[in-house]
Amino acid sequence: MNSKTTELIEKLRALKVVPVIALDNAQDIIPLADTLCANGLPVVEITFRSAAAEEAIRLLRAHNPDVLIAAGTVLTQEQVVRAKNAGADWIVTPGFNPKIAQLCLDLDIPITPGINNPMSIEAALDMGLDAVKFFPAEASGGVKMIKALLGPYAQLQIMPTGGIGVHNINDYLAVPNIVACGGSWFVEKSLINNRRWDEIGRLVREVLALIKQG
Repeated sequence: MNSKTTELIEKLRALKVVPVIALDNAQDIIPLADTLCANGLPVVEITFRSAAAEEAIRLLRAHNPDVLIAAGTVLTQEQVVRAKNAGADWIVTPGFNPKIAQLCLDLDIPITPGINNPMSIEAALDMGLDAVKFFPAEASGGVKMIKALLGPYAQLQIMPTGGIGVHNINDYLAVPNIVACGGSWFVEKSLINNRRWDEIGRLVREVLALIKQG
């Protein structure tokens, strides 16, 4: 793990939860990020599930240089370049694509590739990548599966995403190798599109309080 990735993992361990965001309107990232930061969560994963992703990353980086920005659902090498040029701090992929992983290494931008089985884990480790995303978390066996995989792969630093909510986030965070959980329930697209910033703030405070209780 290089120094940039080590620093990223330390930041994620402190934050413990990453909002996974899909935007219809790039401009919405500014009030959304302001709401997240004001309520104690200065991090976003802006997914390339929408055409607004690149512009949203660029807008947010200019607006607030201190927010930790992931480019999520990155599926192509072109998206890696666009995300990096827009100001993303790291790349998140749903699966393990060696071409994308190698490009991130070449560009010196951290990547947490998606894994959920020994084959993809070993492919990641073979490239020196031990910070990974476990996806889709609940559908792939959840905490039980992660614990089983950590038997042979104890060096993994894991960010699970998919099916995580207030009902189970602390079960995941109780596993020492889990650095943070990705979640979208408190930044749902309907809340963003209706500009319900107060409700998003309330939900953020709720999840952070829950995590603090352990």
